[in-house]
Amino acid sequence: MPNQVVHFEIIGTNGPKLREFYQDVFDWRPEVMPGPMDYGTVPGGDGGIGGGIGAGDSARLTFYVQVDDIDGYLRQVEARGGKTVVPRTVIPNVVTFANFADPEGNVVGLVEGQM
Repeated sequence: MPNQVVHFEIIGTNGPKLREFYQDVFDWRPEVMPGPMDYGTVPGGDGGIGGGIGAGDSARLTFYVQVDDIDGYLRQVEARGGKTVVPRTVIPNVVTFANFADPEGNVVGLVEGQM
């Protein structure tokens, strides 16, 4: 299947508490990234996808779809009634991503290349 879901994010105002919750409930072992981001990665495996749990200004769940051309997909989104929320963004040596809202306001992420 093209354009598969390759990553998820669970964000809330208290990253450590969220990571502890998911660790206790599902036995996930988030690996907290060094630096200023309050973000822990959760490895995928056995057919599951990896993701991240961290802090932000509000609670949200986002899944990320792998695509070959973020800008091209954002044009399609906007032509069909969606809206770009975060334009194509490059975090060097980590990821190239964007976020859009569908016509109902659900936010979905796009990832360009491999995660």
